[in-house]
Amino acid sequence: MSLVSDPTPEGTASPPTAPTSPTSPTARRSAWKGLALRLHFYAGLLVGPFILVAAVTGVLYALAPQLESWLYDEQLHVPATSRELPLADQVAAALATNPAGTLDAVRPAPDPGDTTRVLFTQEGLGESERRTVFVDPGTAEVRGELVTYGTSGVLPLRMTLDQLHRNLLLGEPGRLYSELAASWLWVVALGGLVLWVARWRARRARRAADLVLPERGVKGRRRLLGRHGALGVWLLLGMLFLSATGLTWSTYAGAGISEIRAQLGWSTPALDTGGGEHAGHSGHDGGTPAPVRPGQFDSVLSVARTAGIDARQLEIGVPEEAGGPWTVTEVKRSWPTQVDAVAVDAGSGTVVDQVRFADYPFMAKLARWGIDAHMGALFGVANQVVLVAFGLGLVAVILLGYRMWWVRRPAAGRPAPLVGRGQFRALSQPAGFAVVLAAVAIGWLAPLFGLGLLAFLLLDAWRGYRAAQRGSAAR
Repeated sequence: MSLVSDPTPEGTASPPTAPTSPTSPTARRSAWKGLALRLHFYAGLLVGPFILVAAVTGVLYALAPQLESWLYDEQLHVPATSRELPLADQVAAALATNPAGTLDAVRPAPDPGDTTRVLFTQEGLGESERRTVFVDPGTAEVRGELVTYGTSGVLPLRMTLDQLHRNLLLGEPGRLYSELAASWLWVVALGGLVLWVARWRARRARRAADLVLPERGVKGRRRLLGRHGALGVWLLLGMLFLSATGLTWSTYAGAGISEIRAQLGWSTPALDTGGGEHAGHSGHDGGTPAPVRPGQFDSVLSVARTAGIDARQLEIGVPEEAGGPWTVTEVKRSWPTQVDAVAVDAGSGTVVDQVRFADYPFMAKLARWGIDAHMGALFGVANQVVLVAFGLGLVAVILLGYRMWWVRRPAAGRPAPLVGRGQFRALSQPAGFAVVLAAVAIGWLAPLFGLGLLAFLLLDAWRGYRAAQRGSAAR
């Protein structure tokens, strides 16, 4: 996955090649390799900084759970006790602090030694943010108050790191950076694999180990290339996985993927609460919820338990409107996943709707697992360790690539470029048509890939024009 210098530096002619028929298999293989090399170079050089930032911020986010547990120990943890007060008492204690906002949901303490969370919506908070009061389930003592974010209920530190990774703290416009990185990460990875395999095939002794180990006994740029390529092979599956899962919740590509999933019946089922879709009860977006009595939380939870909601990590959501159903949703993201949900009529004590993870379409399950693994939640600490190791490896690959470019840059008076222009024209007509069709299709699904590719083509054409002008002036 070599980030070589630009194959056609301005004013530099392409190296002479042995006469080969443009229609021969050798010429076409050379054209495919040259096309992959040019695309890999431009994508690596120009999109690499965005991927680098995403990798660094992703590592920070993966390390956040343990830091969060230590930093907010007072709010999250209490002395373990076998005696647990009714939710009514805990909610009443939270309401007694006169928190700003409207009561929205309760998350009972999942394990002994944890606090119960009483959540409130409030004007001025960001999307999916709620003000949370932490209550000792054994004594009803209020332990503190923080703003939490999303279904996962992350606290301010991880919320900041999440937004840093997602949009660089720039809001919705900043999400373009992460979508650009996700749109091109898989292209850089596969293009690098093509180049690495081609280099391996050119060796006299094709040992399988040479595909995953750097070349030994070499120095300089070849040493950098060996480390860059071998490490890239080790990280290949991770790059493809993070690219695919990152695109699922991006702004433009994510909308296209959601539309395709909806058309194919792969969408995640949602509870019918009589007021539109309700996914995880992540806060009311309008209207005034009906007043609730603290004692209703216990009765609603009892009905949900009878209906098979058995996870320790769950959220009890108040009705969105007067007379509407309550929701009880499992929020356990680690393996095995527990995200069943029921809607409960508090008046009659009956379940009026339910959604079971076992009944999700397979692709919806796959999306759920993929996103949770991307966030480091699916397999707990092991998941975090893998993400941190992968992120650091990706940083190393990118820095090695830039180092190779630096030692071979045109200003350094290095050797002639590896491949010249015109590689696309050397392809057969059917192959060229297939490349254009694939580029248009992928660009339609992932617009930032298409815009990036267009920018590369314009840059390459401009540099070709400049090189021709210099050559003409020299003649």
